[in-house]
Amino acid sequence: MCREPGETGCYTRTNALALQVRMKIFDVHIHFPRNWENPDDDPAPMVDRLYEVASAAGITKGCMLTGGRFGPSYERGIEILQKYLDLFIPVAVIDPEEIDGEGVQRLYNMGYRGLKLIGVQRPYDEPDYMPTYGKAQDLNMPVLFHMGVIGGGLDYSITHPRREAAAAAAYQRMMAMQDRMPPRNVSATRMAPLHLDTIANRFPKLKIIGAHVGNQGNYDYAASVARWRHNVYFDMSGGETIERHLVERKLLAANSRGEFGVEKLVFGSDCGMDEIRTHIDRFEAMYEELGLTEDEQERLWWRNAAEIYGLETPTLAGE
Repeated sequence: MCREPGETGCYTRTNALALQVRMKIFDVHIHFPRNWENPDDDPAPMVDRLYEVASAAGITKGCMLTGGRFGPSYERGIEILQKYLDLFIPVAVIDPEEIDGEGVQRLYNMGYRGLKLIGVQRPYDEPDYMPTYGKAQDLNMPVLFHMGVIGGGLDYSITHPRREAAAAAAYQRMMAMQDRMPPRNVSATRMAPLHLDTIANRFPKLKIIGAHVGNQGNYDYAASVARWRHNVYFDMSGGETIERHLVERKLLAANSRGEFGVEKLVFGSDCGMDEIRTHIDRFEAMYEELGLTEDEQERLWWRNAAEIYGLETPTLAGE
């Protein structure tokens, strides 16, 4: 709260909203929409709606995570996105067991400008994956890595199907879907932040983003990597639990006094399209609570991610 009128680094709710209206927002973590109950439905109408919803929510640029195990083909995905390139940057979700350096080049030639990895069969820093990262570095394609346990379905830390009807319905849908899908070969240990240290050292010009601030249980490791590797950043997606930890554990603080320097974090929604605006509202409130300066907010909403994707030119102190 403000102790004196006009105090630096202190904002009322009205001022915070005014700042957000002026600021551009870069969302590095938007999933290609899919009808999970009817997965064969044409996703194009859902992308049409996502464009309208994201724009109305205030998103200026967003990475559309496309393809992979559950998405459309890379060809169909890029075809749908062509009319929305003013907002969406196509980012290919890849399996490095299948997409090597030549595969990355093909994706780039198709129009993809970043990569996303999740659910890998071996650790992220597996030597066989290095040609994939090397080609991404050569092509200046940032890579977003999922970190830690894969979420989805129910968050049992905040609800339970024995307690809430909505949770019970979600649980029943999840069980029904499992009958149509094979078991997942995934492990959170393969997707840990320390693997990014290996990759960052091997490819110092590769722009690396770890999702979810490293994810619950991994914050210290993520902060250590971000602290010492110039090319490693973390997005703040993951929902209200991670947002609470950003504040309570001082992962983010004014004047870069948190565990992560403000230049090392980027905004990501990673939620359903109808939740994007609510997600932004929560971050507005968080930034106000922390007393972040206008420059710090602008970095988190826009500039850090825009520099990673080449939309802004990085500057050094004194320039």
